[in-house]
Amino acid sequence: MDRVTKLAQQKAVVIFSMSTCCMSHAVKRLFYELGVSPAIHELDEDPRGRDMERALLALGFSPSVPAVFIGGRLLGSTNTIMSHHLNGSLVPMLKEAGAIWL
Repeated sequence: MDRVTKLAQQKAVVIFSMSTCCMSHAVKRLFYELGVSPAIHELDEDPRGRDMERALLALGFSPSVPAVFIGGRLLGSTNTIMSHHLNGSLVPMLKEAGAIWL
């Protein structure tokens, strides 16, 4: 859990992902298209990925990815991110976290 928490605070946007997950791909693409350069941690490519996956599951993620942190705060997974994007609240969150300067 400590590793996930520390990594989540290293950049304005941090995404825990799996390289083969289509939902993770969609979330990463959304952030790229918004001009965000997130820190991405591919759990299936990290030697400690299983431990981080268990920590995310303990936080209530099922499935464990994608897990998105903005400004060091856990925001959620695909449904939450897309809901914030569609209702217009995602961009202000990104601005507040310093991830974009539109």
